[in-house]
Amino acid sequence: MPRKLVEHTIAPFFDANSRILILGTMPSPKSREAGFYYGHPQNRFWRVLAEVLAEKLPNTIEEKKLMLKTHRIALWDVLKTCEIRGADDNSIRNPIVNDIQSILSRSAIQGIYTTGKKATSLYNKYCYAKTGMEAVYLPSTSPANCARYSYEDLVKAYRTILDHLNSV
Repeated sequence: MPRKLVEHTIAPFFDANSRILILGTMPSPKSREAGFYYGHPQNRFWRVLAEVLAEKLPNTIEEKKLMLKTHRIALWDVLKTCEIRGADDNSIRNPIVNDIQSILSRSAIQGIYTTGKKATSLYNKYCYAKTGMEAVYLPSTSPANCARYSYEDLVKAYRTILDHLNSV
């Protein structure tokens, strides 16, 4: 499968009260098709987040947005455009990053979290100098990462977001 140029088509989700920003790399084909983040049915993001936040699993985009807003969580991705093969982050070439500062300047973000090694490395390489905020690495919830991280491992790792969400 050849790489193709992909543009980010999902608006960042945040508001002025958002306390943390969770950044992926680039929406997968399934997420772009669904029109919202972590849209692949086998991606464990929403299950993990619901358990960490002690919430019922959200099924619709509106339920997902309500859970995020209630807990003051913003979602976006590091990349605006890139060449990529399917959803394979390791195939990314010619990345152009989103303006992360545009969210930081319009919200109360106190912590940035990146999901997966590629999102973390791209953020550190292209965004950190502009934002001045270190990103906390979280393991990818992608179905491709099931062999490396069990569901329980993901829940344990994602509990770190509570540090910022529960602080005054």
